Amino acid sequence: MSLDAVLKRIDDEIPAALDRLFDLLRIPSISTDPAFRADCARAADWLVDDLRSLGFAAAAHATPGHPMVVAQGGEGGPHLLFYGHYDVQPVDPLSLWDRDPFDPELQDGARGKVIRARGASDDKGQLMTFLEALRAWKAVHGTLPCRLTIFLEGEEESGSPSLIPFMREHADALRSDLALICDTGLFQDTAPAIVTMLRGLLGEEIVIRAASKDLHSGMFGGLARNPIHVLSKILADMHDETGRITIPGFYDGVSELPEAIRAQWQNLAFDHAKFLGDVGLSIPAGEEDRTPLEMIWSRPTAEVNGVTGGYTGDGFKTVLPGEARAKVSFRLVGQQDPQAIREAFRDWVRARVPADCEVTFEGHGASPAGTMGIDHPAFEAARAALAAEWGRPASYVGCGGSIPIAGYFKTELGMDAMLLGFGRDDDQIHSPNEKYDLECFHKGIRSWARLLARLA
Repeated sequence: MSLDAVLKRIDDEIPAALDRLFDLLRIPSISTDPAFRADCARAADWLVDDLRSLGFAAAAHATPGHPMVVAQGGEGGPHLLFYGHYDVQPVDPLSLWDRDPFDPELQDGARGKVIRARGASDDKGQLMTFLEALRAWKAVHGTLPCRLTIFLEGEEESGSPSLIPFMREHADALRSDLALICDTGLFQDTAPAIVTMLRGLLGEEIVIRAASKDLHSGMFGGLARNPIHVLSKILADMHDETGRITIPGFYDGVSELPEAIRAQWQNLAFDHAKFLGDVGLSIPAGEEDRTPLEMIWSRPTAEVNGVTGGYTGDGFKTVLPGEARAKVSFRLVGQQDPQAIREAFRDWVRARVPADCEVTFEGHGASPAGTMGIDHPAFEAARAALAAEWGRPASYVGCGGSIPIAGYFKTELGMDAMLLGFGRDDDQIHSPNEKYDLECFHKGIRSWARLLARLA
């Protein structure tokens, strides 16, 4: 039986594939909120049942956090591991959603039909592209294409605290010839891409406390210290007037981009004006002497993700708050050491806090940057498979996001990882009204089938 028969099966079964995806999307598997712990377990069990229907020996393994799903099946050929995550981001602010985030719907979009729901693109829709490719292959050939391990995590959106211990405990079951990760996207919405460079991630929460309680701003204002003022000054000082980050030692381990890579990226003709224009912006920020692609793929960042303090409810309250909080994240590149940067940042903040104030910190994950080698023959096979499906050459690209598992496969299991995905920049992952283009879901399934035909 030919690949054509598998592709036809995929085309014919898209309605059923959507039904299965919608069933998974209805489960509110928000990993960072303890209120949804049972739902995360329910999503893991749903995937176990689905994998067993494909002939896998599958189980949900308990962890101190949320379950890890591991499945083994097939034989012969290369041993491939596929990784995805079934947990999703919180949906707040709910008022900005056009419909219930966990009531998926097929809607009309700018480029055709879109799947609208939390997790539609990140990462339930993406992980299901691989499972649906296997389903079609099994229906046509009667067997899976090769020896396969499926590894689905439930904590990716909450820092993966159980991931490394689990990988070490189950190393023999997870170790394979190559890991496949489907949590990335197309280049500028149309060109297939294989990600070879990922930024690391470090999260910090700062709390600055001044007075022992909230104060009347008329009685105490001007004399008592305002922790929001202190915090705001610290956050503003993280960057100088050229966009460089001012924390001492921050750029240790940051290498210059090789000229060959810079030239390749320039040839991609990235339209930064459209990229910013699509989200209502027009002026590039960041380091003044860097190109837009350098800034989002190969340069480190320091970003303020949220600030709270004082009264933020409806109406007005003239309060001088007792404390202020901020959540700060750093995207890391090259050989930057997350722990060294954490300590440097904390020391830098402490030096700026007045003597009658107190500062405390809470860390939220720390992972280094990753660079994927492309020596494995599967990479060129993937480029050919993607080109055949999408009608244009696949590019090796960087990614501004952080997918720590790619590096962990190398450091913990000694195996290479290939990152390819079918999301688009306007999928609004982590934001209200997340969507996944039906075209990307459909062609993603076909792309995996084409790649498996070349590897099996």
